[in-house]
Amino acid sequence: MEINTLIAIAGIGLFTLICQWVAWIIKLPPILLLLLTGLMLGPVFGVLHPDKLFGDLLYPLVSLSVAIILFEGSLTLKMSELHDLRRVVRNLITVGLVFTATASAILVHYIFHTSWSFSALVGTITAVSGPTVITPMLRTIRPTQLISTTLRWEGIMIDPFGALLAVLVFGFTTSAHNNADLLRVLLDFGGMIFIGALLGIIAAYGLGVALRRHWIPDFLNNITTLILVMSVFALSNLINDGAGLLAVTVMGIWLTNMKKVPIEDILGFEESLSILLISGLFIILAARVQITLSSNLLWQSVLLFLALQFVVRPISAYICSIGSKLNWRERTFIAWVMPRGIVAAATAAIFSFRLAEKGMSSSNLMVVITLFVIIGTVVFQSITARFVAKLLNVAEPEKTGFLIVGANPLARAIGEALKQHGFPILLTGMSWEYIQAARMQSLPTYYGNPVSEHADRHLNLINIGSMLAITPQGELNALATLRYRPEFGRNNIYTIRVSEKKLSEDKHSPARRHKGKLLFGRTISYAQLSSILEDGGAVRSTLLTDNFSWDDYEAEHNSAAIPLFALGPKGKIHIFTSTYQPSTGDGWTVISLTPAQPL
Repeated sequence: MEINTLIAIAGIGLFTLICQWVAWIIKLPPILLLLLTGLMLGPVFGVLHPDKLFGDLLYPLVSLSVAIILFEGSLTLKMSELHDLRRVVRNLITVGLVFTATASAILVHYIFHTSWSFSALVGTITAVSGPTVITPMLRTIRPTQLISTTLRWEGIMIDPFGALLAVLVFGFTTSAHNNADLLRVLLDFGGMIFIGALLGIIAAYGLGVALRRHWIPDFLNNITTLILVMSVFALSNLINDGAGLLAVTVMGIWLTNMKKVPIEDILGFEESLSILLISGLFIILAARVQITLSSNLLWQSVLLFLALQFVVRPISAYICSIGSKLNWRERTFIAWVMPRGIVAAATAAIFSFRLAEKGMSSSNLMVVITLFVIIGTVVFQSITARFVAKLLNVAEPEKTGFLIVGANPLARAIGEALKQHGFPILLTGMSWEYIQAARMQSLPTYYGNPVSEHADRHLNLINIGSMLAITPQGELNALATLRYRPEFGRNNIYTIRVSEKKLSEDKHSPARRHKGKLLFGRTISYAQLSSILEDGGAVRSTLLTDNFSWDDYEAEHNSAAIPLFALGPKGKIHIFTSTYQPSTGDGWTVISLTPAQPL
């Protein structure tokens, strides 16, 4: 039995990795593959039985996982991002939530012919979105900043409010079933909000002060935060059952908006943990579903999805955005996108546990309806949202630009060449002389330290997808690599070799893991390129044809030209590095630094 349990848990982890990896390759939110995997492992083939595998631990594991996921999502919510969107976001998580829950309840009642109490509970659960699906979807769609901010705030904030509303509806449902006092339910609900908000603020403030004053050693920051989140969640629910989700959400928002609190490492750790928990939860919860999907139930579920997608969401979005600065295109796109996620699935599972304990029927129907709405919204919106964004002209273009750390003559020459070929660039530097020279060449610049807090707030990275660190300061290049690696990804970070001396590769040089890909070749250094430029060299572009091949190009320059970039026939840029030399051919353009021609 122990071996089977171990294999099952390891298998869940393996499938989560496979689903996330495949979803990354095909550019779809991983929730779809995770749900399908859970359904195949559970009800279809009967390989995975979560209730037997985890027993009484299943409910607390699901609850704690959702709490950690919400905390991680709330850590990304900066109040400074809202600006003119405060009203829209507030309306979406209040008026929009109530409207969607009410409309969904009415639809469930008349489509599935269920009781009003059951319909209200299902309607409330299916009214919430979530960061687990909206965040990866936004990465794929790449809408404008206003849309992205609005949907991300709604997706994260609506989860605890939706869960609280579900708890309230559940209280009314069970009190009516047990002939209990409804006034007590309302008092409990008010206490739930008070306890959740109070404990969340206290915990966030205490942790923020401890981090800011370095009372906690760096190696314990992540684990301390994780344990505190679980403790706050458990204590809140102990005092008032249901207050935990609000408490951890308030805790995350308060912590991330405190001044001078270092949360970058915590955010990275929580994000990795959330990916694991989200993936595992979707597989486990989908595996618990008992499929009894008759043809009648199938068409009822399809009808519910169509009504939510094309009637309820558009009405809600347009009502909530009245008087905002969003134009009709942005409002229309927001009306199109509201995928349901892990909180809806987990909440349905939690309440199905409670309904079953109280002897109330239709608990499995709740999970089936919820999962169908999740699958329907995720699949449909994942397939169509990018097309709709382009149709409405609210999609950001491909991030083909370069952030160039450095504004020295070499960086300016490279930046100008890239700009001439249509690639957006942004040069950064702390030398006013260099920045002034770049501006005289009409090159976009940022005057300041690229790893400063000011840069975090003011550096415009729209259309920028890669970083080139081209300075003679190895430490600055390494710092920029660490700072922008999460922004652009490890594969899009490049640094230049600073010196030709051997000591630059050992104890006097930043560690290899703190550097990006080595630009232009293993032996090519900043000093070497700068020297060629100072001696009259220039960055030039050469078109290769059938009559002028790569070999002809090298022969013409006596192999003295140093290739920097290669543009494919379709305009895709390839960067020469110490480990990658593009295979060029007819129709390719080579951008290289060529020495001055002898007189």
